[in-house]
Amino acid sequence: MVNDKKILVIGLANKYSIAASICDVLYEQGAELAFSYQNERFEKFINGFAATHGDAKTFVCDLSNDSEIKDLIKNCVENWGEIDGIVHSVGFSPADQISGNIEDCITREGFAITHDISSYSFAAVVKEAAPYMSKSSSIITLTYIGSQEATPNYNVMGMAKASLEAGVRYFSASLGSKGIRVNAVSAGPIKTLAASGIKGFKSMLNKHGKETPLGRNITAKEVGNTSAFLLSDLSSGITGQVIYVDGGYNIQAMKFD
Repeated sequence: MVNDKKILVIGLANKYSIAASICDVLYEQGAELAFSYQNERFEKFINGFAATHGDAKTFVCDLSNDSEIKDLIKNCVENWGEIDGIVHSVGFSPADQISGNIEDCITREGFAITHDISSYSFAAVVKEAAPYMSKSSSIITLTYIGSQEATPNYNVMGMAKASLEAGVRYFSASLGSKGIRVNAVSAGPIKTLAASGIKGFKSMLNKHGKETPLGRNITAKEVGNTSAFLLSDLSSGITGQVIYVDGGYNIQAMKFD
């Protein structure tokens, strides 16, 4: 599906993440991968993961630093010439911004940090990479329905995800004429290390699984499959969309008996 496509994955932090499952599917489908990681804390894991995924290139990149983003894209271009795809799987919010009532927790600093890492990092990467993307290339990012619905304890992250999804629409409108597609995958709740930081996540996971039309929670591999499709030429007519991989949860106004 993505055979020989050169795809940069940003935000892979551990083997239990959604990003790891996306990488597994991409590699199985023939993609040539490269990974970025924030700092030396993640270096051992990334290098080990890269070794099992075609000896993929790895690059350090702090997404809060514009010069490091420029270097990341420069390194990819020097190795590949062009970039066929990008996976942006990045989200961070201080713990006090994703707990309790929003009026009690929101701060100027917390809002800025959350939006910078969870939304602006996507814009910064796309801005820098766009001149080096191949014709009929594809960029995806990961989001969550908390961008559209008030979700308990999601708070400021929900606001950042709404900003991220708006970015998808604006970049897709601007870059479409250059053959670059931009989409988001909105995954249902999945048990990951990142999700465990959300207060009440276990209860959310259980309730979500019972109330989806499919009657179950989705898997990280299902997100990986959809992501591979969006990064492939099979999805050549799709851009500017938020594709829900959530068992159909998003289509329901309420649960019917």
